Amino acid sequence: MSITAVRKQELIKDFATKEGDTGSPEVQVAILTERIRNLTEHFKTHKKDNHSRRGLLMLVSSRRSLLDYLKKKDQKRYEGLIQRLDIRK
Repeated sequence: MSITAVRKQELIKDFATKEGDTGSPEVQVAILTERIRNLTEHFKTHKKDNHSRRGLLMLVSSRRSLLDYLKKKDQKRYEGLIQRLDIRK
């Protein structure tokens, strides 16, 4: 359900805005999106896992907050990130 260290480093490298960037909204949203997708796959086979479902809802909420922040600060970066991650809205 969680992402591997190698996959996390790939996401950081792909979405970093500059060298050594690990905390920009783009990187954080990319990591959260990967975790959300993994949990979504998990729920296809474990339908009654309500404890993890709560964690999924918290991840989605956190990602939504970061996306709202990015949209408020820089509309172009927000739209580019939405397209790169293929998330709606």
